[in-house]
Amino acid sequence: MEDITVEELKQRLDNGEKLNIIDVRESWEYEEFNIGGKLVPLGELQGTIDDMDDLMDQEVIVHCRSGARSAAAKDFMVKQGFQNVRNLLGGVLAWMDFQQS
Repeated sequence: MEDITVEELKQRLDNGEKLNIIDVRESWEYEEFNIGGKLVPLGELQGTIDDMDDLMDQEVIVHCRSGARSAAAKDFMVKQGFQNVRNLLGGVLAWMDFQQS
């Protein structure tokens, strides 16, 4: 599945879509700023993946600070059988830049 841009994500959130967003940053990063996703730090993803079976066939959007950790999370989730994982391109940094423009 193709990754997602901050513009597309913002538009879909503004339209009130119910999205499965997973934030793979650390808890302190999440507390500083988040876009409303569920916090599952990358280091804990492997241990919690079984709890996400209900999302296997649904679109899941993963993000981190810049896109690197969420790319790793996407790769891991796809290997676990998730069908539709999309990485937020540029992560929270791109999100904050977009919000300020």
